[in-house]
Amino acid sequence: MNSKKRKLIYNAVTFGIVILAFLLCNIFYSDMSRSLRGQLIPICCWIVMAVSLNLVIGISGELSLGHAGFMSIGAFSGIVVSGWLLNGFQMENEILRLIIAIAAGAVIAGIAGVLIGIPVLRLRGDYLAIVTLAFGEIIRNVLNCVYVSADGASLNFGFIDPNLPGTLLLNGPNGAVGVKKIATFTAGFILIIITLIVVLNLINSRTGRAIMATRDNRIAAESVGINVTKYKMIAFVTSAALAGMAGALYGLNYSTLVPAKFKFDQSINVLVFVVLGGIGNTLGSIISATVLTILPELLRSFSNYRMLIYAVLLILMMLLTNTPAAKAFFINLQGHWKKKALRKSIEAEQGKGGTQS
Repeated sequence: MNSKKRKLIYNAVTFGIVILAFLLCNIFYSDMSRSLRGQLIPICCWIVMAVSLNLVIGISGELSLGHAGFMSIGAFSGIVVSGWLLNGFQMENEILRLIIAIAAGAVIAGIAGVLIGIPVLRLRGDYLAIVTLAFGEIIRNVLNCVYVSADGASLNFGFIDPNLPGTLLLNGPNGAVGVKKIATFTAGFILIIITLIVVLNLINSRTGRAIMATRDNRIAAESVGINVTKYKMIAFVTSAALAGMAGALYGLNYSTLVPAKFKFDQSINVLVFVVLGGIGNTLGSIISATVLTILPELLRSFSNYRMLIYAVLLILMMLLTNTPAAKAFFINLQGHWKKKALRKSIEAEQGKGGTQS
């Protein structure tokens, strides 16, 4: 089987699993517990975050630890735009307001990605990870000082100045209070599909091959005329814009949201999704983000021990997926099933031949 056919099958399976999960959730929605229903939209957001970060880590080959910063930009941008449209223009259509808010979150997070990427992407390895982590913390602390209000059709901004006319949309460290919750599970599903279309098409395009060439061998890529900074910037900004979209959906799912929600540990959580699912593996990121978001809720009955169990399970999963003996076992098991399937197909062909004779 050639690589092009494998990629088509992989993409089809990825989209198929996402669509099937969406249909099953809608069918069994009424049978789910209240806590699990409340997790559906956050799961969609974390899937988008994991897939978008995988674009930087797995495809571009750079370690970014400030992904939660782009999510926070998208979240508060989406909240401000939604509140402005509602208060200033009396836009009651929630679907249209949600679409505009998500688009605004993507654009503003993308611009932030460009501004951060210009100085940062000249660094490599651990230096890049530390600087992106610092930028994520800077963004959170800046948001702690930002006040925004809607006064009719105008927006008013203040830095450490809460005395603004009109309806206050952002209240510094208190974040956004009284947000109109307009996020829906269907919107989350559509956002995942859009993310997969963007990421998988980028990976399989000429640009994606150039990005992977810079990851595999920077010197060789430069020697054939590939602009390394340009292609790394494309991956970084695309990832930031997708994180902004996820943030906008996430922010409009809660009535109260504070900047402290987007500390660096959220970036680490997304990194765990990527590593556990397999670096460069889009489907793995989707599965790990889903499982690890649901797992703490399923373990809630264990009270104080649930995070301990969660941590132990993480360690065991990492050992199973990264130990050479475990890898060899899964490879041998896969080979066994392939041989069995091949033997069955040969027997079926022989049976047809015997019948025809």
